[in-house]
Amino acid sequence: MPNVAMAGNKFSSYHLAAALRREHDPAAALRLFLSPPNAASAPFRYSLLCYDLIISKLAAARLFPAMESLLSSLRASSLQPREPLLCCVISAYGRARLPAAARRAYAHPAFPAPRTARALNTLLHALAVCHTPLPELFSVCRDAAISPDACTYNILMRAVAATDGSVDHAHLLFDEMLQRRITPTVITFGTLVAAFCDCGRLEEAFDLKEAMVKQYNVRPNAHVYASLMKGLCQQGDVDKALRLKEEMALQIELGLDSAIYATLVRALFRVGRKGEVVSLLEEMKGRGIPANRVVHNAMIAGFCEDERDLDAAFAALDDMLKSGCKADAVSYNTLVAGLCKLGRWRDANELVEDMPRRGCAPDVVTYRMLFDGMCAAGEFHEADQVLDEMVFKGFSPSKEGARKFVQGIEREGDVVLLESVVCRLAKLNALESSGWEKALSGVLRDPAELMINKHLDCLRSPE
Repeated sequence: MPNVAMAGNKFSSYHLAAALRREHDPAAALRLFLSPPNAASAPFRYSLLCYDLIISKLAAARLFPAMESLLSSLRASSLQPREPLLCCVISAYGRARLPAAARRAYAHPAFPAPRTARALNTLLHALAVCHTPLPELFSVCRDAAISPDACTYNILMRAVAATDGSVDHAHLLFDEMLQRRITPTVITFGTLVAAFCDCGRLEEAFDLKEAMVKQYNVRPNAHVYASLMKGLCQQGDVDKALRLKEEMALQIELGLDSAIYATLVRALFRVGRKGEVVSLLEEMKGRGIPANRVVHNAMIAGFCEDERDLDAAFAALDDMLKSGCKADAVSYNTLVAGLCKLGRWRDANELVEDMPRRGCAPDVVTYRMLFDGMCAAGEFHEADQVLDEMVFKGFSPSKEGARKFVQGIEREGDVVLLESVVCRLAKLNALESSGWEKALSGVLRDPAELMINKHLDCLRSPE
């Protein structure tokens, strides 16, 4: 680390703050904070900025024990931390999927009361990210005794739409928002439009788009247009989606992007109009929008899932790589799934084995698709080898895939393999005892096979 203080000069909190900003390693930053160089023999006087910087770094790195320790020392000091730091801590716990810790942070005694809507909204967002039940979210709002703002309602509406899929419930929150004379924002309307589109109520979504302009003087943003186009494409109305794209293009501030074109490319394949894809890609290029990974993946998916033309799909992958765009797990998983659906599990297996060389490691979805494809082809011994690799990597097949695998082995009457499979699936917690009892009953006829029964007994839930 570079020298942080000149020899003979007192190292102050100003110097420490500057050094903490430069230090990218959170562990090194913590050591620097705890032992400032060239500090006087008297206790070092930390500034609030120093605490802000180090606690933010530790929160981002999820070094929570060290972060909590510093919060305790901050509480014992005379410093009064500001609410943005509290929001940083709450958000970090939300990203780490630790809802209880996020709630404790909201009430942390190191931060002076009262809380504002900003802190409440940060907590609500963190809890929503953790899929906290809706009643609990509303309870948090009531207990906080803080007047909600537009952001509060936006978070609640998004949580309602995502959790129970009830756009009507979300609309009730919108009505309540208006009754409180809280002005809706473009995010409010974007949330409601997306909710209407997700449940197929496109007419109401378009009515809301018109109302937000005429009644509330709020212009639709790119998210609103993207939701509407996605909804139209899901219903097969590609022509209207294309017209909406042109309407969007007239508003320069919105900015068409590759995601919009990827949605349209995928929709054209679905309705059997792949011949129009080339002209759409040319239009995109003419507007200076590069064909990124999302667009290439839409092409690969179209050839695999709609055309069932795997040669064209691999050609699209080659074009993707030649353009300097790196393929990801989605790219390869789409190809693996396409090969398996056509019964070409050997080709799928070769592709999976080649993925690390191509710079993309197979993920759990990759292995599940390959495993299911082999089971569908009746190649249970090959699937067993894939299961071995999954166990080694800590992956597990889906419950349905595991059930079909065991049923296939049971039909073949291979007791030795069945026992081995039960043991490995048990390690992955991929078993459902009721299904196994039925599957195993056909082969458990000999006392010598009691070992399987012992494994099965271990899997049964206690009465």
